[in-house]
Amino acid sequence: MQIDSSLTPAALLPQIDHLFALSGQKINALQGRWNAADGTPVFTVAGKYGSRGWTEWTQGFQFGSAILQFDATGDASFLELGRKATVDFMAPHVSHTGVHDHGFNNVSTYGNLLRLQNEGRIPANQAEKDFYVLALKISGAVQASRWTKIGHGAGYIYSFNGPHSLFADTIRSLRSLAVSHLLGHKFMAEGDKQVDLIGRLLQHAETTAKYAVYYGKGRDSYDTPELRGRTAHESIFNTNDGQYRCPNSQQGYCPFTTWTRGLAWILAGYPEEIEFFETLSDDELAPYGGKAKILAGFREVAEAVADFYLSQTPTCGVPYWDTGAPGLVHLGDYLNRPAEPFNAHEPVDSSAAAIAAQGLYRLGLYLQRIGEKEKGLRYEKAALTVAKTLFAAPYLSEDPKHEGLLLHSVYHRPNGWDHVPAGQSVPCGESSMWGDYHARELALLLRRQAKGQPYLTFFSK
Repeated sequence: MQIDSSLTPAALLPQIDHLFALSGQKINALQGRWNAADGTPVFTVAGKYGSRGWTEWTQGFQFGSAILQFDATGDASFLELGRKATVDFMAPHVSHTGVHDHGFNNVSTYGNLLRLQNEGRIPANQAEKDFYVLALKISGAVQASRWTKIGHGAGYIYSFNGPHSLFADTIRSLRSLAVSHLLGHKFMAEGDKQVDLIGRLLQHAETTAKYAVYYGKGRDSYDTPELRGRTAHESIFNTNDGQYRCPNSQQGYCPFTTWTRGLAWILAGYPEEIEFFETLSDDELAPYGGKAKILAGFREVAEAVADFYLSQTPTCGVPYWDTGAPGLVHLGDYLNRPAEPFNAHEPVDSSAAAIAAQGLYRLGLYLQRIGEKEKGLRYEKAALTVAKTLFAAPYLSEDPKHEGLLLHSVYHRPNGWDHVPAGQSVPCGESSMWGDYHARELALLLRRQAKGQPYLTFFSK
């Protein structure tokens, strides 16, 4: 990447305001057309959102986007849309025992609504608040119940693939456990035994850090110092004895290459959890090794993946979908020029950039808070560089007939699910629910920073 060190959140305000002007149009257009009986919108084909049965993980982004739109603009129609849709459609996601996506679906809806009420942005209503609190408490417990033990007191929240499978994605869904804990929930299991939500959060984070992230220390033949921070999408375990077996990849090119959206989930997840653990007391975290140890461990992961992102991403800040994708060899010196979404060999993934930018920004601010100004500024300015790229052509969707907001997102390249337009040889020009949501979330985070408003976090009491 080429980092623009002159950028500030305030400098991006014109782009951010333009993004939210377009965003409102997109949300209303989709809401006016979408039939709930058709399922959940997932990604666009020729500019129109469609559903894709695999796992129900995007509906919270659909309705959470309306809530973010209200947050940014104050337009009450979007608040009403988000409130009503949360009541009408989100309850099945609270009790959904078959997915690892509670932090995506439920914190994006119930969580955002609770945050707005706690901030005084919407009128205080105790019954409404109790409704959001109960949903978030239960969601965190259901997420934590998907548990595989691997020995030595370790374990992880397993993916929808089954108990053998740990996904990189899930690190960002740990927010559901954090919120449930913060709201004082007691998760009870067999024999009336209380399950420690913070303990499970930390164990999952530690397992992800150990097996899904590489640190250039020779763990395998490809774990070299110059590739420090690469990640595996999936980690496979033998559930009979708890032994780690191998890396794998569902949506990346192969187990030994880095699927960039998986990397982005990790890059967003650890700094976000750092912010959460900063709010807890030393005494509360003493049973888990202490606050300093936890923050240091999370920081090590965050810095490793952040550095890998910066070194393996083109100058503009938008990565290709996988850093080892075979067609990249045909692009020549692709890291030393802006990404090319209309190239003939491999797609870019703007959604990975939108997710990663949040992680870079939060990590940068944290490092500055603890006195590491130079390093922190580098990550902060990198995040702003990514945002500047995403909030403009060719990534921001200006076409009113296109239902997406952030163009050039990729869903599942190996399965061939992504639309390839006529005249192109690889997917391009399409949007996804998660890409659009995270573009809005990034824009809202920076808008609040520019205007001196409360800092945007996933947790609020």
